[in-house]
Amino acid sequence: MTTIADPIIGSWYKDVENNLKFKVVAIEESDDSIEVQYLNGDIGEYDHDSWYSSTFDYIEAPEDWSAPFDDLEVDDLGYTDTDEHRPNPDDLDIEDYLD
Repeated sequence: MTTIADPIIGSWYKDVENNLKFKVVAIEESDDSIEVQYLNGDIGEYDHDSWYSSTFDYIEAPEDWSAPFDDLEVDDLGYTDTDEHRPNPDDLDIEDYLD
């Protein structure tokens, strides 16, 4: 079986033969490389020939894909929700805090 899944930056794949999950993080046409990051955090690279002769298939992002990145900030995960529970500094009356 060979790969029919084209590499797409940000998409997740599974190496069916070796049971490895990874995300494509960069595609460099100039040097014919596809850079990937495995679920465990390791970085790998494939050229186009090895990509298309492999057993890769599209998958959904794993549930805990951020586990190897313990030092990530919430902002780095791509979430856009802001913390709505913090008071707006413009709405605070400084005299309420002075005594």
